[in-house]
Amino acid sequence: MTTTVSQELLPTGQSLDAARVEGEHAYALDRAHVFHSWSAQEQITPMTILASEGSYVWDGAGNRMLDFSSQLVNTNIGHQHPKVVAAIQDQAAKLCTIAPQYVNDARSEAARLIAERTPGALNKVFFTNGGADANEHAVRMARLHTGRYKVLSRYRSYHGGTDTAINLTGDPRRWPNDYGNSGVVHFHGPFLYRSQFHSENEQQETERALEHLDQLIRLEGPDSIAAIVLESVPGTAGIMVPPPGYMAGVREICDRYGIVFIADEVMSGFGRTGKWFAIDHFGVVPDLITFAKGVNSGYVPLGGVAISEKIAATFANRPYPGGLTYSGHPLATAAAVATINAMEDEGIVENAARIGSEILGPGLRGLADRHPSIGEVRGLGVFWAIELVADRATKEPLAPYGASSPAMNEVIAACKAGGLLPFANFNRIHAVPPCTVTEAEAREGLAILDTVLDIADAHRQS
Repeated sequence: MTTTVSQELLPTGQSLDAARVEGEHAYALDRAHVFHSWSAQEQITPMTILASEGSYVWDGAGNRMLDFSSQLVNTNIGHQHPKVVAAIQDQAAKLCTIAPQYVNDARSEAARLIAERTPGALNKVFFTNGGADANEHAVRMARLHTGRYKVLSRYRSYHGGTDTAINLTGDPRRWPNDYGNSGVVHFHGPFLYRSQFHSENEQQETERALEHLDQLIRLEGPDSIAAIVLESVPGTAGIMVPPPGYMAGVREICDRYGIVFIADEVMSGFGRTGKWFAIDHFGVVPDLITFAKGVNSGYVPLGGVAISEKIAATFANRPYPGGLTYSGHPLATAAAVATINAMEDEGIVENAARIGSEILGPGLRGLADRHPSIGEVRGLGVFWAIELVADRATKEPLAPYGASSPAMNEVIAACKAGGLLPFANFNRIHAVPPCTVTEAEAREGLAILDTVLDIADAHRQS
């Protein structure tokens, strides 16, 4: 049971005053010694987190906040799930670490559970430390399997911060790290609200996006392309659910040209969209699936690649030239086993689907009816984006692509002041609570957003 700040205790049982003192000390050390990602170091004031439980976190002042970000859209089973915490403790007492060339039961069982849930016959799993290196290794596998080098990925995408992964990425974080020699070619994916193809409906968007992709392949040279990498549902870039027929069309194009289809499920996998994998919504089986985040809710770093039989066979008698010291780390894979079993036993994937269809989807569409600053809401499960605009007619975003704005800064600050920890990117607020979120918690988040969006409305053009 969650304790409240009014009782002067955190969920850990620690007094609020003692936790504040520790938090202040941690903050001072952070600013002195910690180098933060994606940030100008002197321009940030990072939030201190004192405790977390379920769908909530407590900030450095002891304020309880509803985590509508799932941190980085990875705490799919919420914070401090007791079964996973216990599994990590038990594994630490049994076998803390072991080199990846040795068999350990946690890794073996995690691989089995993952393979059981992937579509088709993706029965081999290569474990990594996170999503970026999963995408690095998936591309390496595709290049070695095909003997080709080029890789295609879409604009408005994110695939990680390491060298190949950041070049695969189709958002502005790529720009300072992209020197054009990575072998990556970007294309436009379907996004009807901001269509690059002047489409009027989903069918046109699918047809024209596939025609664009096919033409790009023919112009680049089909025999030079190793893989197409697609987020099954793009996450940070905007949660643009592919229109009917698009993913099946990509699968057909890959088959036609002998290209490996890599589905990036790092953010969309393990229940986030109301299915084990987002690709399951489209009835398509890729050649490789990359995963991380929700596989164990980030309790211990873990990612991986699920591999089809055809690509696995390439390395049956040929060494795979890649590995990691912590591949299949026992603590991480024990956490994955406990997470997947908890999701199955507690109906967490089904809960995400129900909350999306019955609470978040209708609730967000209701907000759009009341707030003219909302241009569109879109999503699946507990994976939703609220597109904020200054003008509905022109679709001018409330913040420019690749940046923020005073208006968006006000909206984000108001969310936090109202007790909601948001996930925001450019002109969007993403509603991405844990897959375990309750109906009451989802409605609480919607109510806070309803109040906050009055601020966005005040910034719209008359």
